[in-house]
Amino acid sequence: MPTSTAIFWPVIAQVALIHAVYFLMLKRRYRAVLTGLAKAQDYWVPAIEPAPSATAARSLINQFELPILFFLVCILLYVTTGVNHAVLAVAWLFVISRFAHAYVHVTSNRLKLRQRLFVTGFVFNFVLWLLFAVHVARV
Repeated sequence: MPTSTAIFWPVIAQVALIHAVYFLMLKRRYRAVLTGLAKAQDYWVPAIEPAPSATAARSLINQFELPILFFLVCILLYVTTGVNHAVLAVAWLFVISRFAHAYVHVTSNRLKLRQRLFVTGFVFNFVLWLLFAVHVARV
């Protein structure tokens, strides 16, 4: 596999995480309705939501914040032929940090650990953008 297209594997993994969190949120919402913890109409405008599905929903929202910058930089690196082994390593580290962040968010929801994982992912994302900037400066 060419190094340039290898950038899409961490992208695919991040998209898989988003789908997994969607599935978890739907499962938890369905369970909340089945057990009587919530009513189906509670989700029309979910201002108040049971904690298990609310954490999954919030985790899902998180997957459309920082990861958007990740998707963009990966595409830009691919288009400008800036993908190399360092970029791939940092991209995978970002995705691993997002998986860990989502896992903590939808399980124990320990804020300190979740914050550390978020900051770790933020730093990896920042490094990807720095690598892209250096690449563009050289072209």
